[in-house]
Amino acid sequence: MGSGVTGVLLEASALFTEDDTGKAAFLRPSAHSLLRRLRYSKILTAIFYEPGFPAPKVALLEEMSGRNMFDCLILVSSSTEDIVREVTSAWGTARANCVIVVSGQKEDISQKLKNSGWLTVILRTSGEGSFKDFEYSGRENSSLVINKLEELPFIICHLNKKANSMENILVVGYVMKPSREEDFAKRGALPLCPTANGLMFVPLSYELPVASQLQQVDGVLHKATDEIVGVEMGYASDNKVIFSAGLQELQRCIERQTDCCVIDQFQNIYPVIDREKIQQILVGLESICTKSPYKTRGPHFLKIDSFEEPNLESRLLEANLSLPNIVKPQVACGVADAHSMAIVFKVDDYKGLNVPLPAVVQEYVDHSSRLFKFYVLGEKIFYAIKNSTPNAATLMSLSEENYLKPILFDSLKSLPVATENKQLCNKDHAGNQEIDLELVTDAANWLGKILELTIFGFDLVIQEGTGDHVIVDLNYLPSFKEVPDDVAVPAFWEAIKRRLELKRNK
Repeated sequence: MGSGVTGVLLEASALFTEDDTGKAAFLRPSAHSLLRRLRYSKILTAIFYEPGFPAPKVALLEEMSGRNMFDCLILVSSSTEDIVREVTSAWGTARANCVIVVSGQKEDISQKLKNSGWLTVILRTSGEGSFKDFEYSGRENSSLVINKLEELPFIICHLNKKANSMENILVVGYVMKPSREEDFAKRGALPLCPTANGLMFVPLSYELPVASQLQQVDGVLHKATDEIVGVEMGYASDNKVIFSAGLQELQRCIERQTDCCVIDQFQNIYPVIDREKIQQILVGLESICTKSPYKTRGPHFLKIDSFEEPNLESRLLEANLSLPNIVKPQVACGVADAHSMAIVFKVDDYKGLNVPLPAVVQEYVDHSSRLFKFYVLGEKIFYAIKNSTPNAATLMSLSEENYLKPILFDSLKSLPVATENKQLCNKDHAGNQEIDLELVTDAANWLGKILELTIFGFDLVIQEGTGDHVIVDLNYLPSFKEVPDDVAVPAFWEAIKRRLELKRNK
């Protein structure tokens, strides 16, 4: 592959909002994320300023430089060769294929570099947008004009694609919340530069025309559950999921641009938003024919709309639910209290239970405090073993001091656990039940076909005594953080590449 963009040189004022006084330093909202993306894509980065640049801004840049691993340079020379020499010396490399970004108020600097062979990008924050029109000729003295820093990743991807074989490079635009993006990016999973199997990743921004961005990408990877602003639960699972205005616009544009591949269709994630639908799907696991002495299944469950139902006890018995039970909100993700749960030991304690309704009551499976987290990345399946909640008897002993009152918890923050001694004892009589990977692989493949998802995860426990492999949770686009980067990230890329190629060949 060709080298593409190896360095980005940013003129400092392009990163700051307008401040004529020089007494305050405010970075543009997009500056932090841009610097992180360059860092995690391993693109050499330097920020330069001329003598007299406001001291508060210099202090902020120097404070940020160590965290984001970029150089801060004072360029005093008017000579093109001297500037290029100083930058490449700081980077410790020969002349790089570099993009230089300057603010509109410093366009004179671009004139100094017109013979450098580098592409100059001028950031003008007023006037008509030029995003959809950019096309770099590759000639010396060329320059582009942009109106927002969010356009720069697209320019880098465009240049990288042009430097390589354009037929073999596929660009994936992605949408997810910033914290999730950083988790993926710092593992090297979302690079602006080509991966070993020919992918590049570029963030889609609601600050730019969405339709124009889609014209620059071959596929879209989304974590749409990050964009949920509300869920209206209806009867017979007729639920309405309300996404952010930005994601709704993205969906509309994708519907109009039919040649853009969505890695996993938006409608395919709806089951993982609804715990009742998840449970209904898991019922089908028992239809899988295997040679294993064990079976995969979902837990017994019951949906309830009120904790005050007079016949609740009989309904629990009809659903094969014995106490204790674990109670979860029907909405599985995207809303603030989706992970507010309870373990209930007595039927009377359902009255006034502080868990959002409607709710799903789920069988509590004794599983020796071991949880298996499985990750499905296309055709590859990985798992990790994690500590989990103790068996029911241990939980009841933990709750005895409170007269077996319900245990309330947030599953994202903490889980009820045993004391150290009881936990060790619990593990000692785990029954030596080992996981049947062939059985789980069959289940994962079945789920992949039913859900029509490329990347998903599920939590599994092994029931003491029966050896049943019970899948207790499903989720879309998990972080797979327990899997080593050198294994998980290539599998992640391969799953996406395969999905894009299948779409292309149709």
